[in-house]
Amino acid sequence: MESISTELRELLLEMFGNIKRSIITLYEWNKDVADFNELLCSVSGMKTVSADCMLIQAIGEEFKKIDKYTEGSLLPLRPEIPWKQVKGMRDHIAHGYFDINIDFIEDVVKNNLKPLEVAVDFFISYLSSPNPES
Repeated sequence: MESISTELRELLLEMFGNIKRSIITLYEWNKDVADFNELLCSVSGMKTVSADCMLIQAIGEEFKKIDKYTEGSLLPLRPEIPWKQVKGMRDHIAHGYFDINIDFIEDVVKNNLKPLEVAVDFFISYLSSPNPES
């Protein structure tokens, strides 16, 4: 990866910060949820599902933008993350409308957020270094 301009670095740090805050919010909203199917049984649970969907969609969209702004050169620094699927989370929700499966939301929240958070922390550290390049 070539050297990153100061302006792009600042933009990327802001974007990764948005993702990090969204991940933390998803943890907070779902910390007491033992069975995601139970969320479908109440108005407040359905609001949580809708809010979860919005943040998952936003995370996927933000990663798409990051990949575009860096011309596909930054995200591959963390090859353990299935970036195509992460970016596809946005499409799954945005185009799923009423076909969104609660198991998908549960899987994202319970299994996929932690590895993403670790990757986001890596990118924030990487971009905060004096001359990030590989």
